[in-house]
Amino acid sequence: MAYLINEQIDTKNTTKPLISVENVSKKFCRNLKHSLKYGVQDIITEIVGKNRNSQKLRKGEFWALENINLQLQPGEALGLVGANGAGKTTLLRLISGLIKPDTGCIRVRGRVGPLIALGAGFNPILTGRENIYANMSILGLSTHEITKRLQDVIDFAEIEAAIDAPVQTYSSGMAARLGFACAVHIQPDVLLIDEVLAVGDIKFRMKCYQKLAQLREQGTAFILVAHNPHVVLNVCESSIYLANGNIVTSGNTGDVIRTYEDDLNMVNYSDAESIMYLPAKPESESMGVDVISLCFQNHHGQVIPVLISGEFATLVIKCKAYKNIDNANVGVIISALSGQNERLLYITSASDNALLKIASGVVEIQMQMPYCCLLPGLYSAKIYIKQGVESLDIVQSFRFVVKGNQVTSQSLFYQPHSWKVN
Repeated sequence: MAYLINEQIDTKNTTKPLISVENVSKKFCRNLKHSLKYGVQDIITEIVGKNRNSQKLRKGEFWALENINLQLQPGEALGLVGANGAGKTTLLRLISGLIKPDTGCIRVRGRVGPLIALGAGFNPILTGRENIYANMSILGLSTHEITKRLQDVIDFAEIEAAIDAPVQTYSSGMAARLGFACAVHIQPDVLLIDEVLAVGDIKFRMKCYQKLAQLREQGTAFILVAHNPHVVLNVCESSIYLANGNIVTSGNTGDVIRTYEDDLNMVNYSDAESIMYLPAKPESESMGVDVISLCFQNHHGQVIPVLISGEFATLVIKCKAYKNIDNANVGVIISALSGQNERLLYITSASDNALLKIASGVVEIQMQMPYCCLLPGLYSAKIYIKQGVESLDIVQSFRFVVKGNQVTSQSLFYQPHSWKVN
């Protein structure tokens, strides 16, 4: 039997969890026809007062979540990490009451602010002002309370000029900002945040982070879903790693993120696979220099399959040159694949005042890094060789893995340093 229980919060009891999820499972059906059929059957079963057999899968069904257990204490920030389809959003929807579990029990104490699919629940025909009243009343506020906070919501969403226009005339960003403003102004005891901190421009995102920090100081608890592990590391002390609807591991966020990224990056491969070989071009198709292989090496010139944050590494770009090149400019652009694909580093030999001379034949261009400053994760490097404005060769993607240790687990990058007492 499945239960979703909402309780009033007892302000005197600060040790009782705000969220308690006990042996919760949820199944879905991929086939629309079967899904509609099962839905009708389940409704009829509940109307006649019978217990439906929720523990077994029917044809076409699968477990989106299976036997999930967790607790959220007052003021705690809990991260949920995992690949797409792991069950993170489904878990948030169960806790928020948008859908019901098939098995298990969910107990919710206090007011929950769901930051899930911002603006999706707005009525497009109603104005922004009317949607504020409708949305915040659903989240548990009285009309009097909404009226008191109305101007704060409008000011935060920065849409006063359009507040009396139908929401269907809003851009997706305007609707998302209004949805965020409504959720954070109900003074929630728990916030469920699902990849919504990317709405609006950088100024608005900073305002969102400041508001969340303010709520956290007032005792609001968070469950945060983010595909960028750095966001989870900086916000959450503890985390849960979900895969295929099951909890793989839980605990300290640094340890959980490390396990998740090790699985994501599949770091257990041999040295031979750590060298990227590129097909040779005939001289008639070459611009004069071709990259033929890429790899990383250690102090001793040995190929290393994985970089370690804070340790020495050399990027080795092996080239075949059909002519002498003076003043070559080598560029390396590194982006994170395990986060938001953001560009992290843009290094060129020209900006380092190190224009290179490449002699005809097979040569190695080396970029030595006394310290690898990248966090643990999966990265892609775009590498090019130019002479002036002329591009000689480009490698669009050289993927590599960085592993870490406790020194770098709570940082955005590794800062080389030493200690001294005078």
